[in-house]
Amino acid sequence: MTTPPPRKLAVILHADVVGSTALVQRNESVAHERIQDAFRRFSATVESYGGIAHEIRGDALVAEFARASDAVSAALAFQFANTAHNKGLTDDIRPEIRTGISLGEVVIADGTITGTGVVLAQRLEQLAAQGGVVVQGSVSETVPTRMPFEFEDLGAQQVKGFDQPVRAFAVRLKASAQVPAPESTGASKDRSVSTGDEAERPPLALPDKPSIAVLPFTNMSGDPEQEYFSDGITEDIITELSRFPELFVIARNSSFIFKGEAIDIKEAARKLGVQYIVEGSVRKAGNRVRVTAQLVDAVDGAHLWADRYDRQLEDIFEVQDDVVRAIVGVLPGRIAEAGAQWSRRKATSNLSAFDYLMRANHALNRRGDNLKKAIGLYQQAILLDPEFAAAYAGIAIAEGMSVWDLSYYDDNPLERAYENGKRAVELDSSDYRSHEAFGGALRQLGRHSLARQHLERAMVLNPNSARVLESWAMLLAYTGDLQGTVDIYHHAIRLDPFSQDYLRMETVAEAYYMMRKYEESLVVLESMLKLPIFYVHQQMAMCYAQLGDMKACEKSMAKYRESLPASYDEKLLFESHLRLCAREEDREHWVQGYRLIGMDV
Repeated sequence: MTTPPPRKLAVILHADVVGSTALVQRNESVAHERIQDAFRRFSATVESYGGIAHEIRGDALVAEFARASDAVSAALAFQFANTAHNKGLTDDIRPEIRTGISLGEVVIADGTITGTGVVLAQRLEQLAAQGGVVVQGSVSETVPTRMPFEFEDLGAQQVKGFDQPVRAFAVRLKASAQVPAPESTGASKDRSVSTGDEAERPPLALPDKPSIAVLPFTNMSGDPEQEYFSDGITEDIITELSRFPELFVIARNSSFIFKGEAIDIKEAARKLGVQYIVEGSVRKAGNRVRVTAQLVDAVDGAHLWADRYDRQLEDIFEVQDDVVRAIVGVLPGRIAEAGAQWSRRKATSNLSAFDYLMRANHALNRRGDNLKKAIGLYQQAILLDPEFAAAYAGIAIAEGMSVWDLSYYDDNPLERAYENGKRAVELDSSDYRSHEAFGGALRQLGRHSLARQHLERAMVLNPNSARVLESWAMLLAYTGDLQGTVDIYHHAIRLDPFSQDYLRMETVAEAYYMMRKYEESLVVLESMLKLPIFYVHQQMAMCYAQLGDMKACEKSMAKYRESLPASYDEKLLFESHLRLCAREEDREHWVQGYRLIGMDV
């Protein structure tokens, strides 16, 4: 008696080419070659996400996955990559793929895969739009809610070969989110953590609005000491563009990963997930400054605008105005009345104070031991212009950061952060940085209601600031909106995809802890181990203890003790958790965790 081939439950992906017959009729050899190339690329994507591309059947691909989240991620990653690939073709023979994903029994024998799971995936794929992905209801239910996907209910569908209607969902990436990375690339299991050192990332979906990145302007002064000035000009342009809600603007941290590199515009745009790139140079000599800038559509390589400005140094604010006006004036839709209605505030009339501000910002971005230097430079700016709001805001941000960096932690930096942030708002209530600084200080002091008002105002004034979103996510975490924290985190990561901002990662790790999702918290914490943050081991120990894995807990605590600075007060973080948490249940949860790892609290 012949033994029947074994059956197993699997997640099945079925993809085919839309209108393949029409493509073949246009040019049979070219169409065949491109269809095969598309499926070779799709197969490689499948394998990178841990799937198995079993076979290519004419104009269709069948693949198997162990997890629904991997199948959905692979499908979306390929669709974005294929769209970008097709844009580079010069004719109309462009294979567009649609994909269906099911969960069902299959039989693998003699090099083929068959079964109801394959048939259902094929039927679901036929419901998908060109370039779309449709999944079975049971697939959508098994994808973790933390994944950045949206499922549109298509209702119960009567499909050929099945007696009962099948619930179907169209799946897409959440707005401004990033396609989850394959675990095999070394990215974290959380799939949303971005530490900036992956060898290759899946392509990012282009936002619905005009998306732009400003690459670091080249310092042409011949003096490395002038780097702060060219960096400052770049940051100011990023900031001013970020104020437009009609734009999607990549954060400074991610744009600056290309600093000092020979840049391929298309590659930079692909990595950052934007359509438009601004690049330029700055030459400062004595009281003269020359700024060149150009705007490039990275999709087709077209140069949309370019100009050069030779001015007196005192005209630098007007130069930045002109650059921003020109950029927003040539983007699609020409942002309404950009030139006529928008006018940048002149930060200060004292150029020396402005110079100190740019030096201070340069030091602040380096963090660590540079915080004390940054504060001193901001103070120098204030001595020259006592009403320089941006300098007070800088001090407030630096003092708030110094609590955790240990390089400048003495008596009470939070009180100084509060006073300087308050002064910044008093001097300029129309600048998002003033509200960001004051709101951040209030949040750290546990004054959640007032912090909410200022951070909301900061987001209105600058909807593209990843740093403001970071503070907002922290506020949500400690006031009980834990899922909101995770959602904001995803949005901030899309704005700043290469950031290694440990506070952002720590916030989402703590949110997962308070949600009792200890495994998810561990994934994020593990991604932070390469950063010099000793108390990550303590937080990991707490998660292991909550999971009942005391052996792993003890190992993490041993690493924590090894890395603990001699000057550090161990109760600092614990007291912060109790001070910041608005809900009693969250405070009790932290107390329980600290007791589980042996702390006397």
